[in-house]
Amino acid sequence: MSLLLTGSEIMQVLDMDLALAAVTEAFRAHGEGRVNLPPKVHLPVARGSFKAMYGEIFLPAGHICGLKWNANFPGNPRQGLLTIMGKLLLNDPATGLELADMDSSSITSYRTGAAGGLAVQYLARTEAARLGVVGAGEQARTQVAAILKVRPIREVTIYSRTAARAQALKDEILALYGIAARVVEDVAPAVRGQDIVVTVTPSTSPLVRREWVGPGTHINAFGADSPGKQELAPAILAAAKIVVDDWRQCKDIGEINVPLARGELTPAQIYGSLGEMVTGQKPGRTDPEEITVFDATGLAIQDLALGLEVLRRAQGRGLGEVKDFLQ
Repeated sequence: MSLLLTGSEIMQVLDMDLALAAVTEAFRAHGEGRVNLPPKVHLPVARGSFKAMYGEIFLPAGHICGLKWNANFPGNPRQGLLTIMGKLLLNDPATGLELADMDSSSITSYRTGAAGGLAVQYLARTEAARLGVVGAGEQARTQVAAILKVRPIREVTIYSRTAARAQALKDEILALYGIAARVVEDVAPAVRGQDIVVTVTPSTSPLVRREWVGPGTHINAFGADSPGKQELAPAILAAAKIVVDDWRQCKDIGEINVPLARGELTPAQIYGSLGEMVTGQKPGRTDPEEITVFDATGLAIQDLALGLEVLRRAQGRGLGEVKDFLQ
């Protein structure tokens, strides 16, 4: 028997606190080797791409495996559609039976934001109060929501090539959080003087220059998730403590993929993984002046961990429709 959950039903039980807790457990499992995480499968098409992400994870809450099939179409907002959408299937690893079939859009957004918040928790200065955001799509929204949970942010500076989206994000931040927010017309002021910078764009050439990044800055680089994508100048990475979500994925599709392929960066320059921070195998920030970068490609175990918690909450509230696909 499988529980079908729509996006609206999921949003009745999903919040950032749940996402942060679930994603923390996912990275703890990653750091302790309690995961089975094959590489993503990427299918590019004319106007976007599809990704199949699947894996297995042993959590305190249970043993789960599953598959996420996600579409990423950057031009969709111009048609009033979501950029990222898809399905998440959860299965019982002991029998193979399907447990849930759920919309993955909100789970993807929240788990991605939560990973950014978790990275900030370990890598940004504790007093960080200024946040710069490059890109103003759905991922930017959940990055802001998660970071506000872990740092005393007082001002958010937003840059987007689409001014209307930047303005909408600014208005949302003012309405939801009551903190200062401003829109800028160039990337530079969204980076200069910021304590934390988040990049969430589909860029294939560097947007952020080294001279804009001051001592003590932390950068969440979330835009690169396929070969050839790149948001940061290689000189930033060369000067930074680099933390990845997963080495195997990041070297192929993350922010580090292009500099590694061109010899502008070496594997020895990668400090460690977020899972190693969560499990205490390696410290996070150790110097207030160091530049830190989190290279995030998104892991299926994040979806599985959060999906399991969403499933349990939904069951507790009687949400969704039970289906038996086998008959």
